[in-house]
Amino acid sequence: HRPSLVVPQKVSLFFLPKYSTVCNTLLFPIECFHVCLSRLVETGSGNVQSLSLSDSHLAELDGDTLRLFGLGALEALERGWGVQTAGAVTVITFRFINYDAIVPTLPRIRVKFPNLSHLIFLETNISRLPQLAALAQVRRLDQLTIHPEGNPVVGLALWRSFIIYRLYHFNLQKINGQEVTMNDVIAAERVFGTLGHIAATETPRCRLLLLLEESRKRQLQFLLEGRGRRAGLSPEELRDNGKLLGEGLSRALFNYPSRDCNAQSPEVCSELVKRASDTNLKGEALHKLWPSMFAEMVRGCVLEMRDRGAFRQASLAKLTETK
Repeated sequence: HRPSLVVPQKVSLFFLPKYSTVCNTLLFPIECFHVCLSRLVETGSGNVQSLSLSDSHLAELDGDTLRLFGLGALEALERGWGVQTAGAVTVITFRFINYDAIVPTLPRIRVKFPNLSHLIFLETNISRLPQLAALAQVRRLDQLTIHPEGNPVVGLALWRSFIIYRLYHFNLQKINGQEVTMNDVIAAERVFGTLGHIAATETPRCRLLLLLEESRKRQLQFLLEGRGRRAGLSPEELRDNGKLLGEGLSRALFNYPSRDCNAQSPEVCSELVKRASDTNLKGEALHKLWPSMFAEMVRGCVLEMRDRGAFRQASLAKLTETK
């Protein structure tokens, strides 16, 4: 039997989806109380503004920190933000929200919070390296914190190197509280640089335009069609030339489509299946009709060539007309 403590109802609001089963009672196991206590300590100041609150989510603003707990808290990003309030936000914390649900909001975060410099992810189910590439959509990033709890990607050996390589343009200062050194940057480049170079040189131009965002598309089109022609360089040489294309192209190929981008995938798959089915039916129909069609074609040729003299004259007349 685990000891329990009676805590105020206000404290129970901090327990979100993972702890929703105990959220409706005032009796909490001692371990939950410790989590709640640390939550209160983390809040720090008394100027916490609740933006959205329900039994399954909480969104609050504490000074320069925006904390989002539960999927419903993402709605707070859609609310009307004053320029001064949004500009003051430098840290956003996500907790108990699936990362794939966060990714579509990153472009909006980029626009709405221009001074954002630190993202924190707790219990967000980040499990693969390509998911980290989606962070390139924000405006800037000085620090990134991905807690091991609920984020299996932290257990991968190369996760930190991949972030350093993919988010090189942000010039990250710290990852999980650990400073990013020049040696870390060099090591990341050694691991992923060759792979990025191969991706940039071997990917067809049409595929590059499909993968890259609009600004990148315009840049790539300008370089491949405009400056490249004046310089007399081939697309492959342009991709190799860091002065023209910049190092960002090979990194940009490591991307992660948002859930919004995949929204039409079922419809696309359904259309492809329908087309394949129609093609198969046509093939079966042709297979059944072909013997009679072939016999009819042979019969027509034999009848046409039965009188060889007339056939020669007709053939010569056709050749004369074509000339």
